[in-house]
Amino acid sequence: MTKLSVNINKIATLRNARGGNIPDVTLAASLCQDFGADGITVHPRPDQRHIRFTDLYEIKSRIKTEFNIEGNPTEEFIKLVLDVKPDQVTLVPDAHDALTSNAGWDTVKHRSFLKEVVERFREQGIRTSIFVDTNISNIESAALTGADRVELYTEPYAHYYPSSPKDAVEPFVAAARAARDAGLGLNAGHDLNLDNLSFLAYSIPWLQEVSIGHALISDALYIGLQRAIYEYREALRKNS
Repeated sequence: MTKLSVNINKIATLRNARGGNIPDVTLAASLCQDFGADGITVHPRPDQRHIRFTDLYEIKSRIKTEFNIEGNPTEEFIKLVLDVKPDQVTLVPDAHDALTSNAGWDTVKHRSFLKEVVERFREQGIRTSIFVDTNISNIESAALTGADRVELYTEPYAHYYPSSPKDAVEPFVAAARAARDAGLGLNAGHDLNLDNLSFLAYSIPWLQEVSIGHALISDALYIGLQRAIYEYREALRKNS
């Protein structure tokens, strides 16, 4: 079954809005694990407006499931990840002031840079994933960097899904096949929710992991965190 990694950035956003330590981000990560999440994802940004750098160390010490750190590979970010040593790092080309991730890498243009970054992480045994769109050239070039996986940026799929699920998923299936043919593992994330998740996983049965934060944490406000994680895992289980 496709693994579910819960992005807890929104919990950190709520904490930071008031100051103090309520809600407790590290406790939330631990509970997500207890409630069945296969992994925890965080996306620290330079201004630390949600996940703080200190959170990474505390979360790493508390969870036994997979720990995935996303971010733009600036030198500061690279050093932070190498110090924390998560199970996976996902390289995302975010501007420093980006509200949220909104594009994948042009891996053809940035291949030399990404190859150097990937090598630094591989030397420390950290699995590396590169955030990409469905452009086949970007996927094939990502494989040439030495990365272990790519993560498909699924916002376009989520946007077009309500009007035509088949048309929405078609370029992602083609991209997933290209990744498989290139020897890359496959993750996906961005704007996935309980409405569109099952069809994506059904259409790409070799999808290894999805990272979901905003929708899952929003659903948790209505039905609780434990129930939300259960529902998302059920959505993935329909394909298993």
